Amino acid sequence: MAEGPPLRLFQTAGHPCGYWPDRTAHDLVLDPADPRLADAYPRALAWGFRRSGDLVYRPRCQGCRACVPVRLPVAGFRPDRSQRRCLARNADVQARILPAGESAERFELYRRYLTGRHPGGGMDGHGKAEFAQFLVGTWSQGRFLELRAGGRLLAVAVTDLVEDALSAVYTFYDPDESARGLGTLSILHQIDWARREGRRHLYLGYWIQGHAKMDYKRRFQPLEQFDGRGWRPLPRSGAA
Repeated sequence: MAEGPPLRLFQTAGHPCGYWPDRTAHDLVLDPADPRLADAYPRALAWGFRRSGDLVYRPRCQGCRACVPVRLPVAGFRPDRSQRRCLARNADVQARILPAGESAERFELYRRYLTGRHPGGGMDGHGKAEFAQFLVGTWSQGRFLELRAGGRLLAVAVTDLVEDALSAVYTFYDPDESARGLGTLSILHQIDWARREGRRHLYLGYWIQGHAKMDYKRRFQPLEQFDGRGWRPLPRSGAA
């Protein structure tokens, strides 16, 4: 962690859970005004935190521990049959790593993704300012992994670079191309990216057992989970 006094932690007030609508969520947030936040971020990732814009947070909800931080040691990954089929199905897709930033093309895809995949999810009103605030921020070492076919933008995987790891921050893609499996394809390309650069881990955010939109992460093996003290293997069965 950065030198000097410890970074302050704040706990947010209760807010609707983004995963279970009937629950109230709380987060721990590192002091967003601390100038050492960028330096502290890699260590915070290793402690189960995530980035959203300029905020570095970790869920801390009373009576609920459903959100489990997970990461993939990329050297041990081997695609399963379904993932190999996804790669074959997308043989026409080219991947490019580009600076993070808003463009008309990216913003249009982002809006279509929110409308098609997360209607009524609280982000429907996002404009260009919210796009930049949420996906780019002011201090992160982020990149945009673009996936294109025939020159057309299909997906953008917002990815942070930290020391010997990558962190998958957010992915948005064309909702009309669901047959391609663009979410899975984005992770596969991030794994390849991490390997090419000799990075040890790809952080995949939070895994939630039994949640339709989050449980897919356990298909990327060997997956590790953070138990509050350190990282240990997440069994393939999904049992914590």
